[in-house]
Amino acid sequence: MKEILKWATEQNRAVCAFNVTNMELVQAITEAAAESNTPIILQATKGGINYAGLVYLVNLVKSARTVHPRLRVALHLDHGDSFETCKMAIDAGFESVMIDGSHLAFEENIAVTKRVVDYARKFGVTVEGELGQIAGIEDHVSNERSLYTDPAVVRDYVTRTGVDALAISIGTAHGAFKYTSEPQFRFDILEQIHAQIPNTPLVLHGASSVTPSDLATINKFGGKIENARGVSESVLAKSIPGGVRKINIDSDLRLAFTAALRQYFTEKPDHFDPRQYLAVARAHVKELVKRKLSSFSA
Repeated sequence: MKEILKWATEQNRAVCAFNVTNMELVQAITEAAAESNTPIILQATKGGINYAGLVYLVNLVKSARTVHPRLRVALHLDHGDSFETCKMAIDAGFESVMIDGSHLAFEENIAVTKRVVDYARKFGVTVEGELGQIAGIEDHVSNERSLYTDPAVVRDYVTRTGVDALAISIGTAHGAFKYTSEPQFRFDILEQIHAQIPNTPLVLHGASSVTPSDLATINKFGGKIENARGVSESVLAKSIPGGVRKINIDSDLRLAFTAALRQYFTEKPDHFDPRQYLAVARAHVKELVKRKLSSFSA
């Protein structure tokens, strides 16, 4: 992770961090990254781990490295909710973890984050912390409203915890149903944060664009996803000069996968072989990932 974040800083761009829960997603993402010669981060939440299994996820990434030996990829825990969850991921072979203490009081956030950092350092594992709260829902993470990161406390937090990266809140939101109106992003807050901690890579969560064409396909072929909207890739790219080096993407993958499956089942109702329809979904996600990988350079 440190090498990938360093590469992103040197290239003045952000690296994409994709949430994965199955083999097809890992294959689609790593194939796209290998063909694009672009480093990536694969990450899983506690909910993703509960679904797929810790050993399966770790070994899927190991397999991807075998298939694509030149690919630069890090395995990251997204939204670790406790020291115990982060320790579990580190012990299983994750190379990076996020400890999300953003819902705690400031001193409690520092205490749990520092505990994770101290443990992670023994294994060369990087740690991402979070200040501020991001609205929306993603697996077990749920906040009704956004709480912007306070630039006045970020230096103290980073200095006292020793985190390698910091997730911040400037207006993005988790999930596909992020906004009821045009989103407003506080690039002024981002600029102030970057000025306080210019050498700390910043992270944007809730950065899916909720691709309109995939929404249209889902709804055309029997789905019912209404009032979903995301963050355009062009807007996200504006965060890069402000020090954002990691951009998290989850909902876009789910929507692309679902869109391909709904269309396939409607057009080929006599098919029942998972190898047929999962291959189509995998290919569609791969094209999405290729587009994402080319979007986040300043």
